[in-house]
Amino acid sequence: MSSSKASKRSARDRLLEAADRLFYDEGIHAVGIDRVLEEAGVAKGSLYYNFGGKDDLVRTYLQNRHAKWSARLDEMLAETEDPDEKILTVFDALGDLFAEPDFNGCAFVNAAAEALPGSAEDLATKDFRTWLHELFGGLVAEAGHADGETLAYQLILLYDGANIAAQLDQNPAAARAARAAASTLLLTAGSNPATGKKTTGRSRP
Repeated sequence: MSSSKASKRSARDRLLEAADRLFYDEGIHAVGIDRVLEEAGVAKGSLYYNFGGKDDLVRTYLQNRHAKWSARLDEMLAETEDPDEKILTVFDALGDLFAEPDFNGCAFVNAAAEALPGSAEDLATKDFRTWLHELFGGLVAEAGHADGETLAYQLILLYDGANIAAQLDQNPAAARAARAAASTLLLTAGSNPATGKKTTGRSRP
């Protein structure tokens, strides 16, 4: 980016862009605030004016990651009406994510590995995990499967396993394998007696 274009962007935006790249690629604790300031090309006063300090910058970085991923899933989920296919769409989204050249694992798994209890990254990660459980819980409830709580947790385990395998093995195919396993779970889960939902034949790997 040219210096003239960079100068037109706010200091807050430049700080967030630098923090997002550095924290995700290298780790939150490994990157000092002076490094972020240097990459952003702003003075230290801009950090305290816009964020108050590194903790608030970390919190905003993770909240932005959460918001972008949630919006991306919402857009993809809106493209299908079939409840089981919505569940599988989450794994399709993971496949797209894993194939991106800058993929370096789940930002929240990475943050949790560094987090101290009560820290900005700890609290943001807990918020993300609450959302993830609600996401799968809501999708399973919409699909009307029996023992929805157990099924939702099994799907979350597949989601987490795919993220970790894709990062450690550097293999985007982890999402496809997790999707196939999720499809098998949906086919064998059965229906909720209250809804009478039929699952056989609707989900496919």
